[in-house]
Formats: sequence, C-alpha cells, structure tokens
Amino acid sequence: MIKISSVVLAKNEENNIARCIESQLNCIDEIIVLVDENSEDKTLEIVKSFPGVKYETVKWQGYGKTKQYGVGKATNDWIFWIDADEVITPELERELLGFKKSNPSFEAYKVARKAYFLGKWIKHSGWYPGYVTRLFNKNSAGFNMNEVHEGLIVKGRTGILKGDLEHYTDPDIKHYFEKFNRYTSLAAAELAKGNKTFSLSDLLFRPVFIFIKMYIIKLGFLDGLHGFILAVFSSLYVFTKYAKLWEINKNNG
Repeated sequence: MIKISSVVLAKNEENNIARCIESQLNCIDEIIVLVDENSEDKTLEIVKSFPGVKYETVKWQGYGKTKQYGVGKATNDWIFWIDADEVITPELERELLGFKKSNPSFEAYKVARKAYFLGKWIKHSGWYPGYVTRLFNKNSAGFNMNEVHEGLIVKGRTGILKGDLEHYTDPDIKHYFEKFNRYTSLAAAELAKGNKTFSLSDLLFRPVFIFIKMYIIKLGFLDGLHGFILAVFSSLYVFTKYAKLWEINKNNG
C-alpha cells in the first residue's frame, strides 16, 4: 500500500486552511503544514486544532525552496503538493485512494485545477482545466527555485489524474489586488534575474495579446462578465510586471 504525504504552505490563510485540511483527511496519510512566521491571523491555531496534522512555523525562503524544505520533512516517498486555498474534490479523493493500491506507471501526475474567481467557477479563459503537476515521487522530482509560479522538475514520465482540484483563488477584487503587487514584483525580479531587459513592445503588445488570448481565443467571453474582468486583470498583471522590470533595469542601469 502506497502512503502519501502532503505539503501545504500557509500565511494568513484562516479563511481557507481548515477547508484545505478537511479535504485531505480521508486520502492523505501525512499532512504537513508550514506556517509562515510572519502570519498575523489565526492560521496556526486552526492548524493545531486538527489532531495528527504536522506543522511548523518557518522563515520564508521563497516558494520553491520552502516547499522543498517541506518535502524533506515528509516520511513518505509520494508527495501531494496542495496550496492552502485549494481543495481535493470527492472525485480526486477516490482516485487517490485507488492510486494508493496501485503500482504507479509514472513518476508524477498532473491534476486539472478549477478556479473560483469572484464567486464563480471559471470554465474557460485558459484557466480550466489548467493542469498542474501535484502528485509526485520525491525520489524522481523536486521544486525549481523560481521566485513565483514555482513548479516541479520531474525525472521520468508524468501521467494525468481525472479528478479536479478546486482553487478558491480570489473571493473578491480586494484579495486579488492584495496578491497582485507581491506577485508582479516577484515576477519582475525573476525576469531580471534571468537577464531579461525591458523593451517598449513588452508594454505595448504583451498585455493586448494576453487579453485577446484569454477573452477570445480561450473563449473567456463564455464566462460572462467574470471572463471579461479576468482578461482585463490578467493583461494589467502583465503590463505591471514589465513596468516593474523597466524600473529594475533603470535602477540598476
């Protein structure tokens, strides 16, 4: 029988962390929650209320490095990486229970992620199915060290699970823009770290392309007003990221 450990990072996630943990209780053998030492709400207290859940207060080292630290704490070879604002659906739970009785053919598995944006499940816009690699053998995969949008480097083949992972990404616009500034700064820093230099075309064309891609090519208009808002916000994200790259280049110039 295969046993699975999960790794969760949490900072100021009192509105999400209980839902995340509860969704894992029947299918994950070891739940590890790393709570950022700068968390200011009741996240840690809520985590402590779940018997058997392992937790640790940690100093932030960046997404990839902190998650890899969590993987190092796991006692099982198979890891399910899940964010604090995500939920394992009943369908995915049943699939994971079946996986634990199987002989895996792959070193890692992708999961379709469904996003809840401003009170609506987004079904188009390039956001769904939005496959992300989440189940992996730690002996064959590890996190890259990207500042933002960290991912796994897998040595071997990757399969696909059928169940969805639910992502309660942005309950309201205020929450979206609270993340917006942090993520655009990290993304710009990552570009600069990779020796990317700013070009005016980055500001003129990339945001427009993202809007057209999401709203028209990826059928975002079928998501109604939510799809339009998402496409506009995403184009603004790209504009801001490259504007910040321009600022970094200028200050380092």
